[in-house]
Amino acid sequence: MTKLNLLTTLATLIGVACVVCLFFLGSLFGRDPVTIGLQIVAAVLMLWARWAFRGRSFHFMASPTGGGLVTAGPYRYIRHPIYAAVTLFVWAGVLYGLWLLPLLLRVIGTGAMLVRVYSEEHLLRAEYPEYEEYAKRTKRIIPFVF
Repeated sequence: MTKLNLLTTLATLIGVACVVCLFFLGSLFGRDPVTIGLQIVAAVLMLWARWAFRGRSFHFMASPTGGGLVTAGPYRYIRHPIYAAVTLFVWAGVLYGLWLLPLLLRVIGTGAMLVRVYSEEHLLRAEYPEYEEYAKRTKRIIPFVF
């Protein structure tokens, strides 16, 4: 296992652990129309991104899948719509449990997600020469911002 694979596996485990902890603390799901609406948007974005990915599998470690660079669907607007969806879903519930532990879990989980994002981008640049041009015209997580 390479150093990058180890790092992304660890980041995945940390991110999943943070979400599980938020669930058991009762601080994951929204309880009002705004947060529930945001979480529905996140779920739809996740499904749209998976559909655009056309059946390619999820990898526990950051690694490009075969079949070429995906730039259709939500990938037209952001490079990492699945991570964007997970982040939106998790942070939408921040109003419930804004005390230290849930807030810290969200920050740590987001940091773990960013480790995966940057690791995947490193691998995608190596695998797909056209990724550099794609990265120049699309944002990472938040359309038109980041």
